[in-house]
Amino acid sequence: MSRFSTAVVLLASVAWLGCGKPEQPTKAVQAVGKADLKQVASKGTIGFSALTLTNPFFQVIADQMKAEAAKSGYDLLVVSAERDVKQQADQVNEFIVKGVSAIVLNPCDSQSIGPAIAKANAAGIPVFTNDIKYDGDQGKVVCHIATENYQGGKLAGEAMVKLLGGTGGKIAILHFPQTESCQLRVKGFLEIVNAHNAKSAGDQIDVVSTLDGGGARDEGFKAAKDAIEAHPDLAAIFAINDPSALGARAALETVAKEGQVKIIGFDGQLIGKQAIRDGKILCDPIQFPDRIGRVTVEQILKHFNGDEVPAEILIPSELYYKEDADRDPELKQ
Repeated sequence: MSRFSTAVVLLASVAWLGCGKPEQPTKAVQAVGKADLKQVASKGTIGFSALTLTNPFFQVIADQMKAEAAKSGYDLLVVSAERDVKQQADQVNEFIVKGVSAIVLNPCDSQSIGPAIAKANAAGIPVFTNDIKYDGDQGKVVCHIATENYQGGKLAGEAMVKLLGGTGGKIAILHFPQTESCQLRVKGFLEIVNAHNAKSAGDQIDVVSTLDGGGARDEGFKAAKDAIEAHPDLAAIFAINDPSALGARAALETVAKEGQVKIIGFDGQLIGKQAIRDGKILCDPIQFPDRIGRVTVEQILKHFNGDEVPAEILIPSELYYKEDADRDPELKQ
């Protein structure tokens, strides 16, 4: 038998072992090539359905998850649902067919994704969520890892009170109400604003418009344009993420209102940090998507090992202004 044939036979034997713990590859297997060796050595695949990969925030999560999974011998299969819950449910079905070891979701809808999660449960595949929480009872999620969105929303409210607390004024909210994370941001924001209004008489902060900005630049543009047309004396906007905040900024520029209307965003993506540095956004409660990705994989591996995993892990956000951007090493690269 030739040396090449021997290598092929040995590789087939290893592949036949399937789910068993991979042994140290022999010299013959090593000779097959790096691509085939990676396939043999893989312990399994984790499927990740992101809300959207057009938003850099979710791309950072995916990249960090992939790097962290690789350290422990797992592959990460990443797909983008593009905010379509039906498409996301189909992606979960595909993960089940492929026999992935675990599934991670950014739910496109915090309730409607329930039946898909239940299907994964029935197939014996553990489901995790990050950033956006599943808010239903049809399926079971092992662990949810996210920003402490309620706390971050309160920080945004404090920034708005700092901005308008002495004068008052009309404000608009660009929401994305389909997701639990954004619901919490707006809830925390309104709690602080309402508390200010309750103890202040002449400087009321008046929420005159709450619109669905879609969590995206184009939809944020349209929503902000509608808000400023309905309320020409608008003083500020709170947008639930950086893309919708930047869409709002573009809308203000088209009507020369960028000097009048201040924007408070949420995220702390690179594009958001740059906008804060350049004076286009006043500030952000910033998130840490790299931590979210890393902690997600850590909890998956703990679950695989049979260790106890908490139902929820929340990562606090921090308020980020221009002075923070000016000394941010990420912006000096």
